[in-house]
Amino acid sequence: MTATPSPIARSELILGGQKSGKSRRAELLARDWLAQSPQHSALLIATAQPWDDEMRARIQRHQRDRAARVPGLATLEEPLDLAAVLQRESTPHTLIVVDCLTLWLTNWLMPADSAALPLAENSEPNPPPALAWQAQAALFSGAIAQAPGPVVLVGNEIGLGVIPLGREVRAFVDALGQLNQQMAQVCARVTLMAAGLPLTLKDTA
Repeated sequence: MTATPSPIARSELILGGQKSGKSRRAELLARDWLAQSPQHSALLIATAQPWDDEMRARIQRHQRDRAARVPGLATLEEPLDLAAVLQRESTPHTLIVVDCLTLWLTNWLMPADSAALPLAENSEPNPPPALAWQAQAALFSGAIAQAPGPVVLVGNEIGLGVIPLGREVRAFVDALGQLNQQMAQVCARVTLMAAGLPLTLKDTA
């Protein structure tokens, strides 16, 4: 494992492709945060949902591996309302990891159960998914800016390949690119991972 930057940023967005090392970097940040003080705690907010056997097995494997690498990293599952959880759980002594933004967006734009979507405050009943996630993204951006403790976001960069054929897939890729830009604006540090190596795109920490 490579060393992580010090001091830990107030907020960091970690982007990368599949198996690029982005989740591992987030874990290293949590590990270093926990090592800095016995008063520190770390919480991972997991957005994945176990809709099939393969996904359930994948989640269980990640939980086992994470527990072995960073024993002090607690986990809380929240597929939709990240803003509310961040507002509730963030403290000056708690580092929050959100893994990952891509699945969070998937839960909003392509929900397995659309009836389960909560409504944003003061919104009309049953808003279209695109409007619902945009409202949530705005709430989440505000929560990150106001969080009293450090926040680490993990997301996928999927816009570097060929343009997908389907309209829905193209709309999702566009929405994810917009979400990544929005989170990059609010975060103090932005890191791009490739082959396990970090490239700093922004650092105002």
